[in-house]
Amino acid sequence: MSQTSILSTKTLSAEQRQVFLDANFDLLEQDFIEIKNNLFELKTINNNLIFSSQNAVLSLIEQNGWEVLKTKPVFCVGIKTKELLESHGFTVDVYLDYASELAEIITLIYNKESYTFLSGNLRKETLPEALKSAGITFNEIEVYQTTLAPFKISDQENFDGILFFSPSGVESYLTNNKIKNEVCFCIGTTTASALETKKIKNIVIAETPTIEEVIEEVIEYYKTESI
Repeated sequence: MSQTSILSTKTLSAEQRQVFLDANFDLLEQDFIEIKNNLFELKTINNNLIFSSQNAVLSLIEQNGWEVLKTKPVFCVGIKTKELLESHGFTVDVYLDYASELAEIITLIYNKESYTFLSGNLRKETLPEALKSAGITFNEIEVYQTTLAPFKISDQENFDGILFFSPSGVESYLTNNKIKNEVCFCIGTTTASALETKKIKNIVIAETPTIEEVIEEVIEYYKTESI
């Protein structure tokens, strides 16, 4: 039986890679986006912090004097972002899987608070628009930049599945490549929507938006398919 061939649109950790090796999958990894942290001032920070990605946390802890912010309550998107924040001494009051869910909780329950949203340059309007509409006091600091890193995959390569982890990863991949019959495994609904707008239908979405869950979906999908 031929090996299942998978393309990951970002480099995986050794542990994540090992799951594919243990399952006897053929894996190719290529980073289709690049992240660059910004230098920024920590002067105008409101009472609560909002993070929608791990990248924002990683950028913050590169700044001088970031430790003073550890006393502030945190609202964040994603279990991995929560774990990263807690590993650096922050207390996460609320975390949810998607920005839309976090926006709903903040506007319904925590609307009397003030917030500083530490974001990236390609962030969606979901949170800022919800906070503005609800008249909530907040400011935003762009702490990192995402740039596309398009790469042409050889026409000789044939993949059964492609892993996508962000809308920008989808955009970057489609710059020089087409999706033919591959199954697209997505980390969440926002990433899946970026494919759906291109009329791509062969999509599997992870139950919870983590890389590990995406990998689990891949393994389960092809295990079921081979039965």
